[in-house]
Amino acid sequence: MRATSLLPSEDPAADGAAPLSASGKTLIVLEAALTHARFSEVVAATGLPKATVHRIIATLAEHGFVTVDARGEYLPGPRILSLAGQALRRIDISRIVQPHVDDLVARVHCTVHVGARNGDEVVYLVRTDSDKPYRMPSRVGDSVSMHATGIGKAILAQGDDDAAARYAARTGLPRRTDSTITTLPGLLHELADIRDRGYALDRGENVPGVACIAVPLFDHTGQATYGMSISTLSLEHSEDQIVAMHGDLRAAARAASAALGHRTT
Repeated sequence: MRATSLLPSEDPAADGAAPLSASGKTLIVLEAALTHARFSEVVAATGLPKATVHRIIATLAEHGFVTVDARGEYLPGPRILSLAGQALRRIDISRIVQPHVDDLVARVHCTVHVGARNGDEVVYLVRTDSDKPYRMPSRVGDSVSMHATGIGKAILAQGDDDAAARYAARTGLPRRTDSTITTLPGLLHELADIRDRGYALDRGENVPGVACIAVPLFDHTGQATYGMSISTLSLEHSEDQIVAMHGDLRAAARAASAALGHRTT
């Protein structure tokens, strides 16, 4: 699953389907005007005649959906900004990602978490358990150290080493268990490994005996402010077995990121 676009490359009408309606053309031009600065770029992106694009943009500008700056470049208008703000205030991340979490739990039969970065910590937004007789000690609303959790390390790995060093200086990298990484060189080495392999591992670094694999989630801005993880008992799954869940986790994370508005090109 991925976020969709109304632009012609993904529009059914471009493949010989019924001609676009007036409302369809308006939506295509609106999307192009919000993602391209110049009139020529909007025309090229939509594939519509110049006269049609000009007429629609004039209507969008009249109603405050698009504005034109002093350089003649298009910007989101006050109406679209107001609507975007209202939409963002209504977003419930947990409800958006829950279907993808449920699908993942059904595939891997382990607990799945979704967490959000909150300053220098991760706050759990979702915890969905499997049909196993045990439950993870975590709870929705818990705050945990980023350097000691799979989700936190997956998010930290999206930044550079300077950002990680600042995080370490602010927090002091407190120890949670005997396995917690507590030095900056150790953290930087771990983050480099995460970037190379594409996922983070928690080897009992937050809770003894609990292991997880985690990847970042990306929002509509392209920022990794969330993460998703699969958690299990170290006694039940070896590290190799946990790593083998990466494909299912990655697929679920891509679908959840798309639901959050992330677009890949």
